[in-house]
Amino acid sequence: MQAAAQPRLAAELSQASVTFGRGANAVPALSETTLRIPDGEFLALVGPSGCGKSTILRLVSGLVQPSSGAVIVGGREVAAKALRLGMAFQNPTMLPWMTIEQNVMLPLKIVEPFRSQFRKEKRGSFRDRAHALLAQVGLQGFAGKYPWQLSGGMLQRANLCRALIHEPRMLLLDEPFGALDQFTREELWAILQELWLTHRPTVLLVTHDLREAGFLASRICVMSARPGRIIDDSPVAFARPRSIAMTFEPGFVALNQRLRELIVDARSAQAIAGSH
Repeated sequence: MQAAAQPRLAAELSQASVTFGRGANAVPALSETTLRIPDGEFLALVGPSGCGKSTILRLVSGLVQPSSGAVIVGGREVAAKALRLGMAFQNPTMLPWMTIEQNVMLPLKIVEPFRSQFRKEKRGSFRDRAHALLAQVGLQGFAGKYPWQLSGGMLQRANLCRALIHEPRMLLLDEPFGALDQFTREELWAILQELWLTHRPTVLLVTHDLREAGFLASRICVMSARPGRIIDDSPVAFARPRSIAMTFEPGFVALNQRLRELIVDARSAQAIAGSH
């Protein structure tokens, strides 16, 4: 019987560790970690503050280099930038002197193969693409507005459009909804789920919100306190599209409770180790 083909990997950490500083000032941020992220997967990293979640995201983006081990993205060492990435953080960082349309289209001015076509296409198909994405997240009619004219939730919607405009194969999200109120967050979970189902990028989400992780992810990795390591790696089996109502059902509540207990136990173990 022929073995099933292995899924293509978007990113892989192979015994990768990160230590900031040297000598007596060295701070180990991430223990040796092996993590494989297949193409098209939606992976969430959860755990206590300072556990290395954002360090893994920065390793994949190339913003941080591993102290040991290797990081392979799109089949190459991360420094080779073989994979087109989109990124969104807690603060949308829109340029205030540009309209929402101009902010969303900004990656097209920077990333090949779009950069060489931008001057010709910015009033044509690229503009149409930006407007289609804005409509998909409920911002139809806001393309000509400036960032200061939009609410925080609207800015984060535009931020997701900017992260997807250049058709990235991988989307890196670091607490993208952390600064928003609960109702706005839930609206954006549904929007992000729809964007993922439509465009199918590989997504790596860093979040403290266990409910957010369960709603969005197809797989959740739980990390221990610093130096971070993965202590649990489990699929999320709920059918899609998922609804907010589903997050109050017993199976979902049980998932959240299990994740919470893992994190509490890991924090307790770290506190005991630190006291000796």
